[in-house]
Amino acid sequence: MDICKAHENASKCSVNTMECFMVLSTQAQKISIATLCGLFGTLCIFENSLVLYLIFSSPGTRRKPSYIFISSLALADILASIIFVCSFVNFHVFNEIDFSKEMFLLQLGGVNTSFSASLSSLLLTALDRYISISRPSEYKLLMTRKRAWIALVVLWVTCATIASLPLLGWNCCTLNSTCSELFPFVDDNYLSIWICFIMVLLGCIIYAYTHVLWRAHQHVAYMEKYQVQVGKQNTRMRMDVMLAKTLVMVLTVLVLCWSPILVLMIYSIFARLSNHLRKVFAFCSTLCLLNSMVNPIIYALRSKELYSSLRMAFSRFRRQLKASEESPEVESTHKSSMIET
Repeated sequence: MDICKAHENASKCSVNTMECFMVLSTQAQKISIATLCGLFGTLCIFENSLVLYLIFSSPGTRRKPSYIFISSLALADILASIIFVCSFVNFHVFNEIDFSKEMFLLQLGGVNTSFSASLSSLLLTALDRYISISRPSEYKLLMTRKRAWIALVVLWVTCATIASLPLLGWNCCTLNSTCSELFPFVDDNYLSIWICFIMVLLGCIIYAYTHVLWRAHQHVAYMEKYQVQVGKQNTRMRMDVMLAKTLVMVLTVLVLCWSPILVLMIYSIFARLSNHLRKVFAFCSTLCLLNSMVNPIIYALRSKELYSSLRMAFSRFRRQLKASEESPEVESTHKSSMIET
């Protein structure tokens, strides 16, 4: 690995140069990465699939724009887990390079699309809460199901377009430009644009949630001051405050999980990374899976509607399980009575 200098080898744009990006040098490191990816990825797929089931099995939740955006987030996290775990483990653990440059960029585009869509879904959810709290009387008129689905289509198309640019020609091989030290064939300028795109999304989310928290604090203060009036409006405000707090928890986890890799990406543009920092980046990349795994747990614990749907689903499962356990006993009793007769 010492002979692999990123800028010198990446400029050759050969598939063999991908070996220089396989920074895990010991078996312990590979086992650790495989374990983290396997654990986070499996839990992420299971939990987000459960969230999708709970949302679409209840007419009360699947029709609300808030949960339409949350379902988009869950779908994006599922796709991110599948594509990321398969490509990341295949590359860093099994050191597979039996594929073309186009196939690698296609896999990278899939990972970027799903993670970008996940973050963008959080932005739409934040804007949904922003409108709900800032203009509650006009919320149903402004945030309709049709507009929610149109926003999601625009979101996914935008993320897929930006993520596919390296595959379409914006890569250091086609342009004969400086390659990234973190990703094979990726142009440094494109990486800068993608980082700016992610930072803009984060900035918009932070702005929206700052306003949501401020209004939520006002609602709490109002309800504590006027406890005599307990009606539909106060109930709606309590729901908004609860959901706002839930989404702020999601945002906090998002920032903590994404900050390390974003900092290393920015640093790689202005300075050469050591092998140690590139290994750190590989391990920090699994934090994105951790973020996708934690989101559904926050929904289940904080969303009253999803928590109620989860309890009902478990109750149905227990009744079915109990019925399946009792049915053989009934059949056995019936057979024994027939023999005695």
